[in-house]
Amino acid sequence: MTLPATEHVAAFHMADIRDKRPTRRRAVAVGELQAGPVAWPLIVERRLPKGDALVMAEVAGLQGAKQASTLMPLCHPLPLELVRVHCEPVAERLAIRVYCEVATEARTGVEMEALAGVNAALLTLYDLSKPVEPALAIGGIRLLFKEGGKSGLWRHPEGMSEAEQAHFRPRDIARLQGVPCAVVTLSDRAHEGSYEDRSGPLLVEGLRQLGAQVDHVDVLPDGVQPLAAHLRALAAAQVRLCLCTGGTGLGPRDLTPEALAQVADRRVDGLAEMLRSESARHTPLAWLSRAEAVQVGRMLVLALPGSPRAAGQGLAIVGPLLAHALAMMNGEGHP
Repeated sequence: MTLPATEHVAAFHMADIRDKRPTRRRAVAVGELQAGPVAWPLIVERRLPKGDALVMAEVAGLQGAKQASTLMPLCHPLPLELVRVHCEPVAERLAIRVYCEVATEARTGVEMEALAGVNAALLTLYDLSKPVEPALAIGGIRLLFKEGGKSGLWRHPEGMSEAEQAHFRPRDIARLQGVPCAVVTLSDRAHEGSYEDRSGPLLVEGLRQLGAQVDHVDVLPDGVQPLAAHLRALAAAQVRLCLCTGGTGLGPRDLTPEALAQVADRRVDGLAEMLRSESARHTPLAWLSRAEAVQVGRMLVLALPGSPRAAGQGLAIVGPLLAHALAMMNGEGHP
């Protein structure tokens, strides 16, 4: 099929999210209807001629959130698992403040759904209030925060009130603040200098973004003994978390799991299973990985694949659990 030539081609397309991993997502948006001295008491007392505007606005907000992909052509249709709309009168400003909270598990976020819900609720408030007071205004529409996905928690720079913080309780990935960590790359070629190690630096950056202290970064040749000896030394140096990258495949020199087995005090099978099952959402080749997780003394060791992309995805998968895993190893209780 030959497309007609044109000087101005519209390059519109939905973002390709097929290779992204579904994660739990949540977003909360807010906006206000600025009423006046006539409309505001009628809204709050639910005495508008057309009916109870607060109830109708909340219903409209639910509908608006569910219709986001219909209203915005490039917005992905999502099966929403939670939509909550709340209208809060603000007497000092004669305003109605509207919140829309949306959540689901998906490959993309729900911020547009939250914003669509707020807008639908505000427009409904406007529609029901204009017969008694046409001088209305809608404004302050913004995303308060969003959770989930690769970036974790994002907050609007304008911040949140203490009441909003207490009610919605935004949740970020548990931090590794100040935790001594190490990154070890297993590669004959990288060790001899014929190949640039890109996975190790990527993991270092990812750990530092979580607040970790990464003072040990090494490139070792493939094989059992070099890694086994190095892991013992790291554990003796009070390192709490070590991420290894490389040597988890089926090649003759892929021996990282064997090295971990030699020094392990306990296996952590759940993390290894999680790495494979969640990575399989990106590629079926993940089932060929021999990713492993073990305890060496008070140090947690994870063996991740060697490719930069797979290593980064692996850290994104297990990252939210690492702080809690280390707390359990310390003998601390569950939150």
